[in-house]
Amino acid sequence: SAALVLGRSRRSVLVLDSGQPRNAPAAGVHGLLTRDGISPAEYVAIGREEVRSYGGHVVDVEATVVRGDVDLGFVVVLSDGREVRARRVLVTTGLTDELPDIPGLSEQWGTGVLHCPYCHGWEIRDQAIGILAVTEQAAHQALLFRQWSADVILFVNDSVRPTEEESAQLAARGVCVVEGRVAAVESSDGKLTGVRMADGTVCEREVIVVMPRFVARADFLVDLGLTLADHP
Repeated sequence: SAALVLGRSRRSVLVLDSGQPRNAPAAGVHGLLTRDGISPAEYVAIGREEVRSYGGHVVDVEATVVRGDVDLGFVVVLSDGREVRARRVLVTTGLTDELPDIPGLSEQWGTGVLHCPYCHGWEIRDQAIGILAVTEQAAHQALLFRQWSADVILFVNDSVRPTEEESAQLAARGVCVVEGRVAAVESSDGKLTGVRMADGTVCEREVIVVMPRFVARADFLVDLGLTLADHP
């Protein structure tokens, strides 16, 4: 988006893109007016062509180091060993989703394991949904996803227990709360089938919702004197 506007402003623009967008595991991008359901790959391809139409350049490569300053300009070291010089650098690397270390969870990320009701709720409507508690937002997530399905289970996962108020809200909406630790997420033929508890019990589910830890992709900026700060 930035390259498109800069290209239209007759600026010399180079986009460095490793071709691994955060939403790559998802089947489609939703809630995007006029492009609802488009695959992430197709969406990126259309954007690249629009940038090129205004003279912008797009290179399939990753930036590994950035050095320099506003007065002298910047040098960007690329993963293939080349270096690029620029007057300005616009960083749009986004986030990485770090998932809990539970067997079978990461393999289903973007298909059977989701996190956003507004991105995926319609596609999983009326299915058996499990909310995996890892943060204090778990009860809130369960109440949100209840809008799309009447079959919602909150797995406390020996993590954060709902407050008394949240427990009352969950009960009022018919959300079942399951105690105990989740040992694994189970699948069959590539499709999520359920959650196995530490005691061996298996709860059949079609979808698991989990809140990932969002980590900024900014390690390559350390030579500029920039450091990451934890989100409160």
